Amino acid sequence: MATFLLIRHGENDFVKKGKLAGRLPGVHLNETGRQQAQRLAEHLAHVPLKAIYASPLERAIETAGPLAYKLGLEIQIRPGLLETEMGAWTDQPLKVLRRTRDWKTVQLAPSRFRFPEGESFAESQQRIISELEALCALHTAREVVACVSHSDPIKLAVAYFIGLPLDAFQRLHVSTASITALALGESSSHLVMLNSVTTEHWKV
Repeated sequence: MATFLLIRHGENDFVKKGKLAGRLPGVHLNETGRQQAQRLAEHLAHVPLKAIYASPLERAIETAGPLAYKLGLEIQIRPGLLETEMGAWTDQPLKVLRRTRDWKTVQLAPSRFRFPEGESFAESQQRIISELEALCALHTAREVVACVSHSDPIKLAVAYFIGLPLDAFQRLHVSTASITALALGESSSHLVMLNSVTTEHWKV
């Protein structure tokens, strides 16, 4: 089975301030995020990555940059790794959204929620699953690839491949610049690690 390192982008000011960046362009890593990206490259320097894929958003590309440079690999942009389309919730503070009627649905019954003018969680999950399945077809067993994406798509992918109901995916957590690893084969899959901020304990 090929191993997919699902990496959440590093910190940016939207994360720091508790706002939803969604697919807003021009959201760059802040100083902490840039340091996280450098540490990530150092942690993964020993891993024989076959490819590095990234969401088209700046914060994902900037997170992948130091790793691609260290390993001499090209960053391959994949729209399927994009953040969930949050529509009218984009650029909104979480402290405001938590007071809305919809927040409870987002947390407890996300399968029934669609972002106003945006995607549903079910659509976002299907998109990331289809993307990973497509990438899986490009790689042979025992190859390792990195996919730099976003919090919800990573959690949605993990939920699907381990058989966790969509309505339970919010119980998962992935930190900025963390690594979640999935081993994917033609007829099976398993979770190797979740939300790791270091790879010292994990060898390919």
